[in-house]
Amino acid sequence: MGGLPGGELRVLNLNGKLSGEPVTGWLVCLSGEAVIDLPLNNFVRLRPGEGYRVTADEAWTAFDTKEGSVLLLSVDAG
Repeated sequence: MGGLPGGELRVLNLNGKLSGEPVTGWLVCLSGEAVIDLPLNNFVRLRPGEGYRVTADEAWTAFDTKEGSVLLLSVDAG
């Protein structure tokens, strides 16, 4: 985990399911492929270079669909 001025960056190596923290920011797929499971039976599939904005009031869970899947979570400065 590393930080930059104005926000916080976290590298998430997916191996199975990961319950997301209640934060607002961007999830960006760095490698592999991931599915972001959202409320109300919605989901987003992320491939390398694709991103999705999460908000603190929306629960999410991430899981890998390919081996070696890595996400970058860029948390907004609060």
